Amino acid sequence: MYDDNSRGLKNPERPVESTVSDQRILADGGTRWADLTGFQRDIIEAIARLEDSDTERSGQAIKTVLEESHGEVLHGRLYQNLDSLIDDRLLERGEIDGRTNRYTLTADARRLLHDRLEQLADACGERVVLTDGGQR
Repeated sequence: MYDDNSRGLKNPERPVESTVSDQRILADGGTRWADLTGFQRDIIEAIARLEDSDTERSGQAIKTVLEESHGEVLHGRLYQNLDSLIDDRLLERGEIDGRTNRYTLTADARRLLHDRLEQLADACGERVVLTDGGQR
């Protein structure tokens, strides 16, 4: 057995094993809409709808909105994806009471939604006009 470093040689670089979620190539250092699963995208949209309606954004409320389009949503699937979106800094978790969490979109999630809106409008030959003074 020999030690390559003892002769001033470096060991060859070995690729670091990673999961698919770590293999994103990002221009802005954040998560892109295309990086999310369809279910995660639907979660973000559901939370945005709940925020617009001033409804509490608990896991159960999110589940109810999702079940309108997905049918039955399993508890484990929902909360695993909520945790993943929190890890990606697209959601923040707060407390409603001692046992119920509130989920809120971050500025990055809002940016993703707005960018997606612009992409869809462009695909339809439409324009997005902001009515809030031009700010996202």
